Amino acid sequence: MKIYMNGKFIEKADAKVSVFDHGFLYGDGAFEGIRSYDGLVFRLKEHIDRLYETAHTLMIDIPLTREQMIQAVVDTLKENGLRDAYIRLVITRGEGDLGLDPRKCIGKPLIVIITDKITLYSKDLYENGMAIITVPTVRNHPEALNPQLKSLNYLNNILAKIEASNSGFSEAIMLDGSGYVAECTGDNIFIVKNGTLSTPSHGRLKGITRDVVLELASQCGLNVFEGQITRHEIYNCEECFLTGTAAEIIPVVKVDGRVIGSGKPGDMTKKMLALFKEATRTDGVRY
Repeated sequence: MKIYMNGKFIEKADAKVSVFDHGFLYGDGAFEGIRSYDGLVFRLKEHIDRLYETAHTLMIDIPLTREQMIQAVVDTLKENGLRDAYIRLVITRGEGDLGLDPRKCIGKPLIVIITDKITLYSKDLYENGMAIITVPTVRNHPEALNPQLKSLNYLNNILAKIEASNSGFSEAIMLDGSGYVAECTGDNIFIVKNGTLSTPSHGRLKGITRDVVLELASQCGLNVFEGQITRHEIYNCEECFLTGTAAEIIPVVKVDGRVIGSGKPGDMTKKMLALFKEATRTDGVRY
């Protein structure tokens, strides 16, 4: 495996980051998880745009143009001979001292691109649906650490994931500070009821797969609602599913012990998954 590090391809065993790097010391950086399908990097431009938006808010000046970054991703996939892959693109502020002050970081930011395989959930869960719970850890307040920032500081999500894992679940719902559903620890959430597809509008990451589903729903003539959603509405919906780059689209059949709908993946969930699979064959950057 070859890792891209600031314009060079380095063997995995030799790919090292300084212990003084602010990404290592403070989670001071941004990242993206991206997928390629049979030589097509799905929604690569959208992922790169989100990366640069996060970096802009963090005041990290990425030393590549967006077009150069796209080419770097493609070159890394080619270097590793991968057609179907998970791509982890990481930007850190770079090397500094032991203090917080980002002005002490010397040199340019560090760019790392890793390409590998990923299997987030088992085939059985995609076919039969998964059970999830709600955990006590709430989503970050938007004016504390905005959930739309895909930063290297993922402790909020990790603490919630620990709570889910300790309870024997693979995924969990996180609420916002007002008690409304925000998102899951690593995925966005959707529900279906009476022909309307609903998803939270605040307190969550602007998911790339989430946006694809919203576009597909509009093309299918579905009513779409983005707003505040409570757990009561989830418990009593007809279908529920999660979306994410790694997860793609995965059905949920039980939440906090309540059976969702028929207790099996619903027709709309299956339709969205089929349409999503079609989109991954045409929508992106070919290499």
